[in-house]
Amino acid sequence: MKFFTPDKTELIVIDAVAPHPEGLEIRGTIMGAMPMTAVLRPAELRRGFRFLRPRTIIALIRMLVLGRA
Repeated sequence: MKFFTPDKTELIVIDAVAPHPEGLEIRGTIMGAMPMTAVLRPAELRRGFRFLRPRTIIALIRMLVLGRA
């Protein structure tokens, strides 16, 4: 999975997501050069749900079904 900046340059490439004793471990590369490992803790995941407004959920579904936002 890749994340891009608004000007369409590659920001982060996620290579793997795996269980970790403290949550989920995310491995990838930042800006094509710097390897990174991050841990998503349960509390942070719960905080992330506050971003899911109805309009955002509809955009996510459209991206999955139609391939665009």
